[in-house]
Amino acid sequence: MSSQASNTTESATSSALDALGDECARIILVATSERPRTAKELTARTDSSSATVYRRINNLLESDLLAECIRFEEDGSHTTAYEATVDHLSVDIGAEGIHVALTQSDEQ
Repeated sequence: MSSQASNTTESATSSALDALGDECARIILVATSERPRTAKELTARTDSSSATVYRRINNLLESDLLAECIRFEEDGSHTTAYEATVDHLSVDIGAEGIHVALTQSDEQ
């Protein structure tokens, strides 16, 4: 694991915090931290529509909290899956503003 303070700009900080403010996005992040999951699997895991899940996936991708990967199935087919890129997130609030630091997986 490598520690990176990657979301230090105001817009990046806002993006990460906004993404985590949504329950569906948090469920997706937790599920994809266990192993890569497809959008279909994530839809089944949440109480949301597939359109909502895809919007949350896009928000998490834009916030660098999630990454796309290809998952190969036993029958030789492949599908797009998503995996969490963050193992730990810390938020510091001080006189200089809000700073979000991410610990990202080296597997990315």
